[in-house]
Amino acid sequence: MARLGTSRKAPFMAPPHHSASWCRLRSVLGGLAPALLLAVAILPVAGQAQVQLSCRGTLLEARGTAELKRPTSRLLVSLALEAQGANTDAALGALQSRLAAVRSGLQRLGVEELRVTSPSTWQRSDSSGRPAGVQASLQVNGRLAPERLQPLVREIGALDGVQLAPVASQADPAEDLAVRRRLLRAAYQDAFAQASEVGAAIARQRLEPLEVQLAGGDLRPIPMMARDASATPPPFDPAELAVPLDRLSLTVRFCAL
Repeated sequence: MARLGTSRKAPFMAPPHHSASWCRLRSVLGGLAPALLLAVAILPVAGQAQVQLSCRGTLLEARGTAELKRPTSRLLVSLALEAQGANTDAALGALQSRLAAVRSGLQRLGVEELRVTSPSTWQRSDSSGRPAGVQASLQVNGRLAPERLQPLVREIGALDGVQLAPVASQADPAEDLAVRRRLLRAAYQDAFAQASEVGAAIARQRLEPLEVQLAGGDLRPIPMMARDASATPPPFDPAELAVPLDRLSLTVRFCAL
């Protein structure tokens, strides 16, 4: 949405008397003007620098957006692992055994950047509030190739104590910089096209960019719930996962002349 605005300055009138003195004063002020403008430009306001925008035409503001779907390079995997025991030592021992099975299974699938949190324990109670043993749990995270989705769900998800969390698709990080540049160009062209339409409507064809504000381009992987299932067909297909989506928006102020 473009916003329009105009501004006009009233002509400055010299004092009617003492014209010679006034001319000398104008000469002195004219010599100081660059220094005064520089001082105003660098003067902080509320901890931030203030920039004065100058436009001799009509000020237009437009918001441009761009997005790009990217192929999935890796799956971000997260799961919770739990075990119970009569006491803390027994619960931690059972958890350690289950973790060994999970770690071995993920390594067979070619897991990358495997991370395991430290375990936590808490006292369980029965329906009457009496102690009923100790429960221990931890979190496991890593990255897998997309084609490993089916064995992740059916093999790792079937292990004792495993609770699979949603997997998320991730694009190749090596392409992030090039993608961001493409999004910047596309978002700016979108804003320029919107401002051009408004400028044409008010008979101001020439646009000069005055200010560009980025609204953010952080991208979040899109999750898909990976759950164990009793039926074997059809398999969990990584092609059905939502692809990573990069999005960027910016606001541009133009001077329409």
